[in-house]
Amino acid sequence: MYDTIVIGAGQAGLSVGYYLKEYNHNYIILDKGSEVGESWKKRYDSLILFTPRIYNSLPGMSFDGDKQGFPTKDEVVTYLKNYVERYEIPIHFHTEVVSVSKLNGNFLIKTNQGKYQAKNIVIATGPFQTPKIPLFSKEIPSTINQIHSSQYKNSSQLLDGNALVIGGGNSGAQIAVELSKERDTYLAVSKNLSYLPLVLMRKSIFFWFDKLGILKANSNSKLGRIIQKKGDPIFGFELKRAIKENEVKVKKKVIGVNKSKIKFEDNTMIKVSNIIWATGFKTEFPWLQIDGVLDKEGKVIHSRGVSKIQGLYFIGLPWQYRRGSALLQGVGYDAKHIVKKIEERFY
Repeated sequence: MYDTIVIGAGQAGLSVGYYLKEYNHNYIILDKGSEVGESWKKRYDSLILFTPRIYNSLPGMSFDGDKQGFPTKDEVVTYLKNYVERYEIPIHFHTEVVSVSKLNGNFLIKTNQGKYQAKNIVIATGPFQTPKIPLFSKEIPSTINQIHSSQYKNSSQLLDGNALVIGGGNSGAQIAVELSKERDTYLAVSKNLSYLPLVLMRKSIFFWFDKLGILKANSNSKLGRIIQKKGDPIFGFELKRAIKENEVKVKKKVIGVNKSKIKFEDNTMIKVSNIIWATGFKTEFPWLQIDGVLDKEGKVIHSRGVSKIQGLYFIGLPWQYRRGSALLQGVGYDAKHIVKKIEERFY
């Protein structure tokens, strides 16, 4: 019987572990992966964060290097491993959760490695779980290579010929620019693209966001609601330049397939060899066997990560409290709040 079990050893779970250790809780983190930072290692090779090092630190440990510079995914992996080593955070790897249920007022966690019990559960699996791909993708001929952005590493995974990147977020933008250097590349988006510079007057744009209070705007504030409605811009102007020079050709939203051609919202069609779905993720908890946790749309019912189920907490959800809640830059604030709530419950 543990005081607390954390499910997921990403940045969210590690931040919770840091504060649980501060309070001397008897806790463990369970993770189905084989090592710290595994989800980062699986991302595409050229990934560079658009947040600078100064805004990528977890509680208690700064990110080494130029504070205004932008780290690679490999630097993030190294940072997370050093973090676990420094704070001796206890993690059980290769442990996949099969079910979580209530048992005599506590929680029973069944895994592929056996059963665990805990008074509290913190679900830290994050928002990047199940790739979100439209159903009509199954109608696309097998001759067209399809891959989700979470599985994309580099262009060696693709067939010869052109590529269509679907999704106008920052991952889609980076992948499209990368592919445009070696093949005909299209980018399908559902709304007009907007851009912000990565650096303004020799400072990261996030430095100015911080000064203006944007990073601190919570999900229920007027500013927070406006930001959520608008969504993230594309950070940097690489894509804008590539579009201007016709290296990346922008298409409207993809609405279906007609034989071997992809159909767009403006009724134009093109034949493609490769599709990269940069369409985001669905947040799912098929193993969570507790009623009253999710609403009718499948979203977690919570107040800043504290669910209506006593002892059940969430961390790392998009806009859990503010924009950075699912990112390195903001997850520590939510972790501190959640562990304080756990502490208040028992002590």
